[in-house]
Amino acid sequence: MSIWWSLHLRREAASVPLARRLLLGAMDTAGVDPDVSFDLSVALTEACANAVEHGGGGAVATAATAGAGATGGSGNGAPAVTTAIVDSARTIDSSGTIDSSDEMSGGPAGEVTGGYRVTAYLDGERCRIEVADMGPGFPARRVLRPTLPEPAPTAENGRGLRLIEQLADHVHFRNGPGHGAVVSFDKILKWREDALLRAM
Repeated sequence: MSIWWSLHLRREAASVPLARRLLLGAMDTAGVDPDVSFDLSVALTEACANAVEHGGGGAVATAATAGAGATGGSGNGAPAVTTAIVDSARTIDSSGTIDSSDEMSGGPAGEVTGGYRVTAYLDGERCRIEVADMGPGFPARRVLRPTLPEPAPTAENGRGLRLIEQLADHVHFRNGPGHGAVVSFDKILKWREDALLRAM
């Protein structure tokens, strides 16, 4: 048995802890070791924070404007979320990308315009997470050179992607087809003795 889910979120600060809590809840329910869950949740937090800060052409939604205009929102400031959980129906292709190729362009399917997508896949061996946004993407030098430069000691930014690299086993930075940045990472899972997924 495998667990796969995808969240389509607005670029607002409230979406970051929502994604983190959903990941931690799924991993706890499945029986993933708490240390592995913590590492992946911190990496996810950093990737989502990058998508919120850099992932679009417009301003980041605030609590005052979050209820207006996004498909799937409740109108009360809660993030618009579309969630799917399936058993073994999604695959990871040979490049390590989760098969979730739908666009985030908005429209009748309830997808989020200008938002970002978080996709997670847990199976018996690993957890793979992908965060894709609608921003300008990574500079060509970031995609071509896998090692990140060390931020200046006094810099307030620039540590998130390096932290993801330290917490995950494999990390890939790339630009999406047409536009947007994609951060994908995975980690080999360790299981608790009472793990549900390990037994299946």
